[in-house]
Amino acid sequence: MDMEIEVKADALDGAFDAVLAAEAVDDLKASMAALKAQVDAQTVAASRLPLDGAKAADPALGVFVERYLRRGIDAGVEMKSLSGASGGEGGFAVPREIDGSIAATLKSLSPIRSIATVVQTGTSGYRKLIATGSMGAGWVGETAARPETATRSFAEIAPPSGELYANPAASQAMLDDAMFNVEDWLAEQLGREFAVAEGSAFVNGNGTNRPKGFLTYTTTNEIDSVRAFGTLQHLATGTAGAFPASNPQDKLVELVHSLKAPYRQGASWVMNSDTLSRIRKFKTTDGAFIWQPGMVEGQAATLLGYPVVEAEDMPDVGANSLSIAFGNFRAGYLVADRGETRILRDPFSNKPFVHFYATKRVGGAVIDSQAIKLMKFAAS
Repeated sequence: MDMEIEVKADALDGAFDAVLAAEAVDDLKASMAALKAQVDAQTVAASRLPLDGAKAADPALGVFVERYLRRGIDAGVEMKSLSGASGGEGGFAVPREIDGSIAATLKSLSPIRSIATVVQTGTSGYRKLIATGSMGAGWVGETAARPETATRSFAEIAPPSGELYANPAASQAMLDDAMFNVEDWLAEQLGREFAVAEGSAFVNGNGTNRPKGFLTYTTTNEIDSVRAFGTLQHLATGTAGAFPASNPQDKLVELVHSLKAPYRQGASWVMNSDTLSRIRKFKTTDGAFIWQPGMVEGQAATLLGYPVVEAEDMPDVGANSLSIAFGNFRAGYLVADRGETRILRDPFSNKPFVHFYATKRVGGAVIDSQAIKLMKFAAS
């Protein structure tokens, strides 16, 4: 009798073992299925194109911000030299998100950049060929000879460039604060400092280790058909250091129509606040102001139907000053950006502050001297 009970118990234990083994296999299969589903979902998400307007995250951004900007840890960040001549200085190219934010700030704050043509270049030796003159054309009969026409000549434009730099500072306590958005702060600070420096260069730069400003070009009162290429035309007010006492708005009308009609599509005024404050008081014979504010928020004010760009680097009205520019800067002025913004973290020079020394190569030059006209406050 005891033997029978033992046999039955052994059989029961075997059944329990089989059930447990089956359950273990089922659990393993479920785990594998869940893992496969997770992997498949990640694969689909990685291969799926982003929605229109969405930006793919740059994996270098988190490493750059959390390791290098906040803590100064070099490991895991790709090192790039700040100097094209010497690799002695260490530095890093900022990720594209921060570089894009800097570019957006520059465009909104740098007045000439916002209306000029901007190109991205991979070298500081950027060149652009410009066709000058005009080709001849004529009428002939069906069987008449075709004389040779004139050939257009070309001029090479090489925008002078230089290294634009800024050196904003933050305390280490700010950088240690997780709530402090260091990338937005850095982009805004660099964008603002760059905008101030390049805004002056695009207007008054001498072309030595910096862009050549459009006011530094030779000017003459000759019209487009006889003026040498690369020389800008100015229109004199007839009064030294002032507008004419009678009907001063007429000079503005003359300046508008000194620009060829194709260029007037997309043209704008450029002047500083002091000059604009004078012009805002001008009225037509029926008492209407020739300056009109924007109808909606964010819309530029207009003068004689053309938008006004305030550039504080334009000179105040004075004897022989070139205080007003009118033209199509998209066609007339070129801004050349070389590569990305580069940055060097410096926690040693000004303790307890951490400086971020940033550089960017920028060039600029007039590419079409017929597209920009100037008003000269002179007798002739």
